[in-house]
Amino acid sequence: MNIKEDTIVYPLPIDSLLDKEESMWRVKLPIEYKVLLKKYNGGVPEYRSFLINQRSYAIDRFLCVLEETDSNDFGIYDIDVTLTRIEDRLTENEDLVGVELLPIAILFSGDYLCLDFKVSNEIPAVCVWDHEESGELEPVTYLVSESFEEFLEMLTE
Repeated sequence: MNIKEDTIVYPLPIDSLLDKEESMWRVKLPIEYKVLLKKYNGGVPEYRSFLINQRSYAIDRFLCVLEETDSNDFGIYDIDVTLTRIEDRLTENEDLVGVELLPIAILFSGDYLCLDFKVSNEIPAVCVWDHEESGELEPVTYLVSESFEEFLEMLTE
């Protein structure tokens, strides 16, 4: 997968920041996703489209991980900022500590591409979270791939 160099959000996250986020979210991020963040934080892929269920989706940009969001022009694309806006629509469990669905990219339709930790905390699936269909404590998702690595292969055409 190629990322447009001029779209990368700096500063790039370091391991200690990613470890802190994993602890807060109570998940273990896939190695491939951590590599993407440390190299292409918040970047826009050159090939953006993927197809699921006879429907085409396009990535606007991957979300980023920033230590400081207020002073960064791309702070609105930070994962924690995104979670703050939509977190009650990403779970069915109002008492959940951590995350089940972690948004990782915003799609052109206003939906989000998410890592889905509901089935496995070790190897999350990748899904589309539908913003129009989802309600508070009623997330609606569509499976994209069984792993992040498999998803990346979908963006290489």
